[in-house]
Amino acid sequence: MILLKISSSSRKISDCTIIFCEKNFNFTSQKKNFPNILTKIDALVKKNREKDFFSINYFENEEKIIILVDDKGKQDFSAQCIGGQIYSKIKNLRNINILFSKVTNDKNLNNFHYNFFLGFYLKSYQFLKYKTFLLDESKDKIINLNLVTNDKKFFLKLDKKIYSIVNSVFFTRDLVSEPANILNPERFVKEIKKLKSLGVKIRVYGLDILKKLGMNAIIGVSQGSKNLPFFVTMEWRPKNSINKKPISFIGKGVCFDTGGISLKPAKFMEDMKYDMAGAGAVVGLIKSLALNKINKYVIGAVALVENMPSGSAQRPGDVVKSYSGKTIEILNTDAEGRLILADAIHYVEKHYNPDLIVDLATLTGAMVVSLGNEYAGVFSNNDNLANKLIKSGEIEGEKLWRFPLHKNYDELMNSEVADVQNINYSGGAGSITAAQFLQRFISKNTPWAHLDIAGMAWTKKDLDIIPKGATGFGVKLLTNFVENY
Repeated sequence: MILLKISSSSRKISDCTIIFCEKNFNFTSQKKNFPNILTKIDALVKKNREKDFFSINYFENEEKIIILVDDKGKQDFSAQCIGGQIYSKIKNLRNINILFSKVTNDKNLNNFHYNFFLGFYLKSYQFLKYKTFLLDESKDKIINLNLVTNDKKFFLKLDKKIYSIVNSVFFTRDLVSEPANILNPERFVKEIKKLKSLGVKIRVYGLDILKKLGMNAIIGVSQGSKNLPFFVTMEWRPKNSINKKPISFIGKGVCFDTGGISLKPAKFMEDMKYDMAGAGAVVGLIKSLALNKINKYVIGAVALVENMPSGSAQRPGDVVKSYSGKTIEILNTDAEGRLILADAIHYVEKHYNPDLIVDLATLTGAMVVSLGNEYAGVFSNNDNLANKLIKSGEIEGEKLWRFPLHKNYDELMNSEVADVQNINYSGGAGSITAAQFLQRFISKNTPWAHLDIAGMAWTKKDLDIIPKGATGFGVKLLTNFVENY
């Protein structure tokens, strides 16, 4: 846990002092403000001036000193990475002083401060809920940050914004980290309902309503499981919202994916608890917008199911009539995410007439083959939308790489017995043909983008601002997109 105190004086005794300074800062001229910084440290700073940060030991009291260069060119994600790296350096220390040579109205410098602290906090995430022998011990591990500044108002405002983003990303990471025996569709709905207290309007559609609406693609995926399906919409519409038509985001929420009758191999099937990461990101986004009180009208929607094999499960060769009226031939029950998104996309477009639709899904293994764990794939019918999403991804370090859509790929999804089939049986272009399938359920030429985040929802190694495990990918990217759209 990190406790932040903003004050005008530093602690006399601390384990570490972090100092923000400009490249030309002279410590020896500021002995009153930095009484513990000696001339020899100033010399070391000059020697290492071109580095983003470095650490030295102050030998008189063995206090660790970390010097951070406020580089106006180091904004956005690069500054977040520095924050994450610093957290890794001091995470076992308890009392930290943070000093600033100055705070200015320079937008670039303030961006550096914001992103540094954002990365610092994001790296601190832990999911210890089921580590019973560590749970009590971890509660005692508190890092006391004493932020020394004469501009308390600026940092209080900064801390509030950082808290809202971090809280939302952690909410998504928690959801994605939960085992599937805990986070089934019904429990997921309960977690979403917590957003009501923030002013988010929640609508929940259970099995009976889904049947009346004809959302048979969602129902079909879930019919092999004892856990019932849900479709949930979240509406964030503050009184001062500046857009009449909503911006909409849709997430795939397969709480566990065995592949159904088209059963997956046993090896690594445990990873399929995070097949709901698209829905997790959308829920985290809505929480972020509400906490930040963003003045945009936004709709979030998630389809929540469990894909299991049983005597009642959907079979290869089945045909279902989707909510749009289009019929779908099920050739592979492990291509289930696109089915639930098909109903969700058409519902949102029909009932909300949104300005745009963005869907997120851990959709295809082919995306991991294409891009590994460095980029998510983006597919879109609108260049402007795609470019803005890519730009937001660059700023937040949640990178996107655009793939093509083309009528020749689309034709590969034609079925001989129905309007469309759910996989391309001719082989190849698995991620592209999945996107082509989804595009068929956009009926009003609404600007649309599909983000395939299959390789980005979980990491098996430590990253600069993400420990091993759930990443919360998409929350920062989409928050930035909504704010700047």
